[in-house]
Amino acid sequence: MFMDAVFLGMNPAGREVYNWLNQRKDIKIKALITEKHQLQLIKQLQPEIAISSGFKHKIPQKIINIPEKGIINLHPSFLPYNRGAHPYIHPIIDKTPAGVSIHYMNQKIDEGPVIAKREVSVQKEDTGKTLHRKLMDAQARLFKQEWENIKQKPETQEQKTSKGTKHRKEELEELRQIDLDRETTTGELIDKLKALTYPPHKNAYFKSNGEKYFLNLEITRED
Repeated sequence: MFMDAVFLGMNPAGREVYNWLNQRKDIKIKALITEKHQLQLIKQLQPEIAISSGFKHKIPQKIINIPEKGIINLHPSFLPYNRGAHPYIHPIIDKTPAGVSIHYMNQKIDEGPVIAKREVSVQKEDTGKTLHRKLMDAQARLFKQEWENIKQKPETQEQKTSKGTKHRKEELEELRQIDLDRETTTGELIDKLKALTYPPHKNAYFKSNGEKYFLNLEITRED
C-alpha cells in the first residue's frame, strides 16, 4: 500500500521518523510543514495521511478532516497523563506515569483516540533533559513498531481525560522560581530541581537581594 503524506513539526523524534519514512517505498512525504501558514499545503496536496511530531500550532478541524487516514500525532507522554506542554517535566514532579503515545488528532489538545502507547520508567537520576531524551527515543521506536498497523485501520482507545492531567506552556514559568521562604520537603525540592534541569537552558532560579541565581542539579548514581 502506497500513500501520499505530509509531515508536521520537527522535534528529535520527528526527525528520526521523518528520515525513516523518506527511506521507505510505501509512503511519499510530499511536504514538511513547520509553520502555521503552511497548513494550506494540506488543502492543496490532499494527502492520504498526515503525521505530526512536535508541531507547535493548533490545527483547525477543517484541515484535520482532509487526510482520509487522519492526522497521526506523536506525543511524548503516557496519555491521558500530561497532555499539552512539557510532558517530560511533570512525571518527575508529580509522579504521574511517563511514556509515549500515538493518537489521532482532533480539535482538542492531545485528546484524540489512542492507537498505541508505552510507559517509560523514570529513574532517580533522571532530569528533565535525560527524561526528554528517553521519551524522544521511545517515541520513534514506538512509531516504527506500529507503522504497519497505522497504515491499516488501527483499533483505537478513547482517552479517559477525567483521570489524566493537562499542562499549559505558562506553567513552566510558574515552576521556575524557587521560593526561599516556602516550606517544602527535601524530596519535593530535589524533584523540582531535577525536573527543571535542562542545560544549557537556565530554568530554576531563586532571587536574593534583587539578584537572580540559576540552579541545575547534577545527579550521579554510585557505580
